[in-house]
Amino acid sequence: MGKLKNILHEAFNLTWDKATPEEINKTMISGAQVKGTNMCILILAIFIASIGLNMNSTAVIIGAMLISPLMGGIMAIGYGVSISDLKIVRNAAIGLAFQVIICIVTSTLYFALSPISTASSEILARTEPTIWDVLIAVCGGLAGVIGITRKEKSNVIPGVAIATALMPPLCTAGYGLATLQFEYFFGALYLFFINGFFICISTIIVISILDLPSKEEIPRRAKRRIHRNIAIIAVITILPSLFWAYQTVAASMLQSNVNSYIKNEFSFSNTEVVDTNVNKEKNSLDVALIGENISDEEIDELIDKLPSYGLSDMTLNITQTENTSSLSEEELITMLKEKFGTQWSTMLQVIEDQVTADIEANKNK
Repeated sequence: MGKLKNILHEAFNLTWDKATPEEINKTMISGAQVKGTNMCILILAIFIASIGLNMNSTAVIIGAMLISPLMGGIMAIGYGVSISDLKIVRNAAIGLAFQVIICIVTSTLYFALSPISTASSEILARTEPTIWDVLIAVCGGLAGVIGITRKEKSNVIPGVAIATALMPPLCTAGYGLATLQFEYFFGALYLFFINGFFICISTIIVISILDLPSKEEIPRRAKRRIHRNIAIIAVITILPSLFWAYQTVAASMLQSNVNSYIKNEFSFSNTEVVDTNVNKEKNSLDVALIGENISDEEIDELIDKLPSYGLSDMTLNITQTENTSSLSEEELITMLKEKFGTQWSTMLQVIEDQVTADIEANKNK
């Protein structure tokens, strides 16, 4: 047992290649500065992230994550708390608050002037953080602090910057303000707070493990009070993410059950399913069919099968379009356009892609 303990200690030892306390202190303080290079890069990162969110470009958003200097201030706060240096904590907190305000104001102005006001999928992805975002922030924060306290700096920091995004949530908050969609504003700020807070906590943990010298000795009673307050804030921070995580899992399970139900039960020789929709407000499953009409008895059987797929609370609404074999091509297209509206172009593209793929496959045979 003692031998195993020694092996594990050697494998996970963080002290053998750590930088000197002076080097770590210099790195932390320089990363928290809000002037010169950091300020210029901050402004550029704001515009890059805002444009990426606006144009729904993942690659551009990743670029903004990589160059954003926001993480430096957050780590400096955790570092200052860990070594009991209130001056570092105060300066880093003021600098971070200034950066956050600049980010929100600048991104708000950008989105207010941008001709594209539709919320992209990249924006929506940052409005409902879950418990998985908390775990990513903790793991990313730990990796980042370990990397930044080494003698030789590795490529850890860029990876952490991507995993624990700080700039995109702030720019998403700016979008929420510009478009007066405050649910986006508060959701994105919540994601930023999750990332920032747990990166800070991770910094405190790692610096404590490295046992760096403290600037002043804090009484044990005061330390316990600080730890208790941090734990309370952490629990309060996590609670909303658990609720959103539950909603995400429930929605995923519901969609999976619906897909299985449609695939297994709607198998008719001369009838095809052309559209399905889960209406959460009415708690109903809407299914559109085309081809030969199915009988009332068959519909009753389909309704009876709902509980077998965990859909007992759902109401099944079936819309049928009669056999179109006697319709001309133009009449069929017109009918489908009237029925499915804006969804028609997407359906047509899917059909065209499938036909093209089938033709190419036949050519290669």
